[in-house]
Amino acid sequence: MERKVAREFRHKVELLIENEAEKDYLYDVLRMYHQSMDLPVLMGDLKLVINEPKRLPLFDAIRPLIPLKHQVEYDQFTPKRSRKLKEVRLDRTHRDGLGLSVRGGLEFGCGLYISQIVKDGQAYNVGLQVGDEIVRINGYSISSCIHEEVISLIKTKKIVSLKVRHVGMIPVKSSSDEPLKWQFVDQFVSESGEKRSSVAGLASIGGKEIKEKKVFLSLVGTKGMGISISSGPTQKPGIYISNVKPGSLSAEVGLEAGDQIVEVNGVDFTTVDHKEAVKVLKSSRSLTITVLTGAGSELFMTDEERLAAEARRELERQELMHQKKVAMETNKIIKEQQEKERQRKMEISQKVAEEEERYKSEMEKIEAAERKHNREWEEDWGSKDRPKSPRSPKSPPPEMKTPKAKSSQGASSFIEEEEEDEEDSQGFQKYVDDFDPYSMFSSDQIDGRDVRLLRIKKAGQLDLALEGGADSPLGKLVVSSVYDGGAADKHGGIVPGDELMAVNGKILIDATLDEGQNSLARAWNSGGDWIDVVIAVSPPKDYEDEV
Repeated sequence: MERKVAREFRHKVELLIENEAEKDYLYDVLRMYHQSMDLPVLMGDLKLVINEPKRLPLFDAIRPLIPLKHQVEYDQFTPKRSRKLKEVRLDRTHRDGLGLSVRGGLEFGCGLYISQIVKDGQAYNVGLQVGDEIVRINGYSISSCIHEEVISLIKTKKIVSLKVRHVGMIPVKSSSDEPLKWQFVDQFVSESGEKRSSVAGLASIGGKEIKEKKVFLSLVGTKGMGISISSGPTQKPGIYISNVKPGSLSAEVGLEAGDQIVEVNGVDFTTVDHKEAVKVLKSSRSLTITVLTGAGSELFMTDEERLAAEARRELERQELMHQKKVAMETNKIIKEQQEKERQRKMEISQKVAEEEERYKSEMEKIEAAERKHNREWEEDWGSKDRPKSPRSPKSPPPEMKTPKAKSSQGASSFIEEEEEDEEDSQGFQKYVDDFDPYSMFSSDQIDGRDVRLLRIKKAGQLDLALEGGADSPLGKLVVSSVYDGGAADKHGGIVPGDELMAVNGKILIDATLDEGQNSLARAWNSGGDWIDVVIAVSPPKDYEDEV
């Protein structure tokens, strides 16, 4: 089952990612996660390569590769998306407007996405979210519409019908000559530190957080605010502060070039044009202004600031490539160690085979010599009272000691034990002294892992818990807990994460969780002072081996 999941994941990667360097990076970060088990770091790394909507299915393909103990947290980190369409109706003539902003269009090479939601507005109240893709407006598909055509279509009717589906990402494009990029909607943080989906997805500049700020201005006795405002481009609409006069009232309250004005005296500035914005700002001598700090900084950068931002991005790229190089070198070392271990095991297997062949040849020579001895004796003396050859192959090897019965009762007991051994041998691999647990399994089942035979003394309770099973996403029986004070804990050879492969000779590779638990309980409660278990030592093999 593990191999099937890995094959499906690799197929999905080949289908959705064309760049070979990005594929390598994805495999590297997954491998590093399996070594560190740091899920938040993994999610941050994944978002660097799963960076457009068509790649979002990779999150579902990766989930089976995440350990069960992390899957709930993984689901919380994973962007929520929906394949189902949702239809809502909005009143265009409402005094507060539609309560949303959109970006995208055919000229940008993407669909139309909701980039901002006004809290408690119409769109907010009907359940629309930042990152929703608008598929139809008033029953018309907008897949071939440019941005202006979409805006015109919205204005054709009093009641606007929208069909949307949640993607969880929005397009980002600061200028027409820049390539289209995508951003997840969970990156905006408000002044209080709470996540705000209403303005999520607005690009942060140089790693600076976009925060909401409210200021109060009294223009009585002053010459004005001391600011200039501009409308944002089509792909980033809104009203932005383009210049702040030094020493002005706006400078004193902390307004800066690049701040987006979202509200003035209760008027929503996300949908007004430049002329109306100027009118509202001049309509009162007392202003309450809400801005998003730095939301449009990239629109008003100087050449020096732009070069500095590009330099920061280049440093971040180089750091990412350095991390990737380290990961690849680490993987190379691990592969070399695995190859050496594989060669060592091959040499051992070859020596064993040569020794078996030599033993077989020696036995054939001994048997031939005995047949010759018997034949010569019969020719000389007949078949009566024929002595045994001093080198008879029938004698047991020195390490195989046959127990002797001290009484008739002891003999009877020994016979009964032999009968039990014969019954157990049907369908079971019985253990003997110097038994090699690798002989119980195929090379594919072992797959390069450290397989050990452990003999645990029956004292009290075993106190061992299992999870998984052949029919589970794990595809195997895994030790989930070893409780303090139990027999397994006292033995010290088993830890959580080890795979249970056999119990008292019964192979459990294809066993379900119930079958594994029942086999373990029967073995523990049966006769004898010991229980034999075969485990594959944790941690499992590296991630790339599974892929």
